Amino acid sequence: MNSLIFLADNPGFMHSVTAVGEQFGATWPQFLSNCISFLIVCFLLQKFAYKPIVTMLEARRDKIAEGVANADKIKAELAKTELARQKILADAGDLANKIIAEARAAAARVAEVETQKAVTAAEQILIKAREAAAQERATTLALLKREVGRLVVQTSMTVTGKILTPVDQNRLAEETQREIA
Repeated sequence: MNSLIFLADNPGFMHSVTAVGEQFGATWPQFLSNCISFLIVCFLLQKFAYKPIVTMLEARRDKIAEGVANADKIKAELAKTELARQKILADAGDLANKIIAEARAAAARVAEVETQKAVTAAEQILIKAREAAAQERATTLALLKREVGRLVVQTSMTVTGKILTPVDQNRLAEETQREIA
């Protein structure tokens, strides 16, 4: 740093720098015009290139931030939807189990009712069978009494050797039936 101050204080150095600059074609008016041109180009670039690019980049940054926010919202909605779906599935499973239990209970009730109907039908069949058997027995007994009475009359006719009148036959048949009964 001290050497720069030394060189700046030395008048010969400044003259040699000016001489080198003039030798390469660098003059103060040309330097100033180049600086002004550079400032104009910087101003134009700032106004027409840099600001629109920065504005566009900010718009893109905002869109990206908005997209990330939307993605987070979508993830939250997806998680909510998944929870709702699982709840609906659980409710559906519970409802299915309830319906199955109700169906089993209804089937048990129907089976019990049908069993009772079958028992009642069987009892009716047994009652009818007993009635039919009693009627058949009564019919058989009546037939048996008539046949026994006829056999007694025929036996009596054979033993006594005489022919019995229809009145005698009826009387003997009734007596035999009374004794059998």
